[in-house]
Amino acid sequence: MSHPPPAQLEAARLDALRKLDLLDTPPNEAFDRITRMAAQLFKLPIAAVSLTDTDRQWFKSRVGVAHCSIPRERAPCAEVADTASMLVIPDLLDDPFYCDSHLAANGVRFYAGAPLNTRDGYCLGAMCVLGLEPRSFSDTERAGLADLAAMVMDQVELQHALGRVDPVSGIPNRTQFFDDMADLAIDRPEGEARLAALVNLATVEQLSNAVRAMGAAYLDEIAREAARMLRTALGPTRRLYHVGVTQFAFLAEPGEDLGDFCDWLGAWLDLRAASMTSRFVTTSTFGVVPFAVGGVQPLELLRDLYSAAIGALDGPHRVRVFSAEQNAAVVRRFRLVNEFGAALDDDSQLRLVYQPKVELATGRCVGAEALLRWRHPALGEVSPGEFFPVIEQTVLARATTRWVIERALRQLASWHRAGLAQQVAVNVSAVNLLEPDFCAWVLARLREHDLPPTALAIEITESALMGNRQLAGATLDGLVAGGVQLAIDDFGTGYSSLAYLQSMPAKVVKIDQSFVRDLDQDERKRALVATMIKLSHDLGQVVVAEGVETAAEAQFLRGAGCDQVQGYLYGRPMAPEDFERWVCAKWTLPRPRVARQLEPACA
Repeated sequence: MSHPPPAQLEAARLDALRKLDLLDTPPNEAFDRITRMAAQLFKLPIAAVSLTDTDRQWFKSRVGVAHCSIPRERAPCAEVADTASMLVIPDLLDDPFYCDSHLAANGVRFYAGAPLNTRDGYCLGAMCVLGLEPRSFSDTERAGLADLAAMVMDQVELQHALGRVDPVSGIPNRTQFFDDMADLAIDRPEGEARLAALVNLATVEQLSNAVRAMGAAYLDEIAREAARMLRTALGPTRRLYHVGVTQFAFLAEPGEDLGDFCDWLGAWLDLRAASMTSRFVTTSTFGVVPFAVGGVQPLELLRDLYSAAIGALDGPHRVRVFSAEQNAAVVRRFRLVNEFGAALDDDSQLRLVYQPKVELATGRCVGAEALLRWRHPALGEVSPGEFFPVIEQTVLARATTRWVIERALRQLASWHRAGLAQQVAVNVSAVNLLEPDFCAWVLARLREHDLPPTALAIEITESALMGNRQLAGATLDGLVAGGVQLAIDDFGTGYSSLAYLQSMPAKVVKIDQSFVRDLDQDERKRALVATMIKLSHDLGQVVVAEGVETAAEAQFLRGAGCDQVQGYLYGRPMAPEDFERWVCAKWTLPRPRVARQLEPACA
């Protein structure tokens, strides 16, 4: 009996076994056929394909035995795995090591096992035959058992190859890409400069449309067609990998120039655009990543390739070289989305600030807009212009809007109880308008906080209604019917039209700050803003101008008949207590009855 191999070698052997994904898998006729053949060939009652796991011998295939595993301790197959060589025991009871083994205790007297060796030299276990009587084993029989073990390994390699070759394109898949990249670090000089490329054949939206219109088989045809073209273009010396449904990756030749390589990729895209059947419904891009052999993990390389290929969709060129700076922005956006959910459950991170709305004719504060702010525990203050557009495109949009409305109504109720009667406006995203229960939920929360519906204003951008105007319109109609005020936010930046304004049940139009900025110095802006104000007034709507920062801007707006303004000239977004003090100190509102902290500022 040989000594067990060192722990490091055993760990590598077990890793090789697990990578093949054979353990605890269902029976397979290909293996069972070989096992039956072994029992018949040697005229023995028991045969098995035995895999040596950490503490057991597990039988991928077996004849003449009911159980699927036995303990590894004192199992002859374990010795085969340890030594990677054939083992024959004519009589277990005569063997000092195996005489009291599990097999011997169950009546087994004869054992012969041939090693199941991988091409990398790891032994997975044994092709074994067993008898209930002692017997000899000739050299011819040894050779026959070795042949059967080789047949088992051929089947293992074949089935493993099926897990490494994409069934649609017939070329190596992502698993093979990872393995070959690991081998590259062994075969090539460490630090050697290389280039990798990934082609993304279509956007997610294009794939979705294609499946809806043509079925999943259409995607398979796109992949097969691209695979044929790429194999032809790459030639026999470069290997192509099918790493995603419509993504293929490959390496440039050693020493190939980055500029020449990118030009070649661009030429291939031109060829595809001119010849492939899917060219009219898909947009293809290439991502390129320069890397040093041994200096990057395969998974990271593939991630960077995909990031560059997707990034190429936003630029004028369809080939983009990976940029660490651009990727850092992508990673940051993903981090914000990934961690915003926790922020919703942690009141120490999110808060609302309130920017006053001022009536131009009287100088009176008539309300405030509630604005969301995020103080990330590691990143610090994150601009709403950075995080909100990202959150708005995720499933967090619903929860975020409800968080904002609930906190705003809670604060509004506190102000009303204190005699500080205000209207608070909140921004609502497009996805909220498609929620069938959104209107009922808002009205219920107003009742719960004992607030009149007119105390709440819902601000919605023009583009928010474009996704599903019928359902969104029904939600807005329900809110207006319930007494909630509706405002069109960022007016002039979306889908403005007379028909749109006429059909919207909004009583307020907010002119976007991009039209107000430098208004006093831009004659075209003054003409546009004056027209917006007159048009809105003719339709019976109140006009609010955002982003007013100078007295000259305010003077023009007052002369043009603008009703209300927001902006730094009057007040920045403030914490609730600061807004209370500002109201008392600056504007003619009734003194609060309860809020004691306001008394010094209002005295």
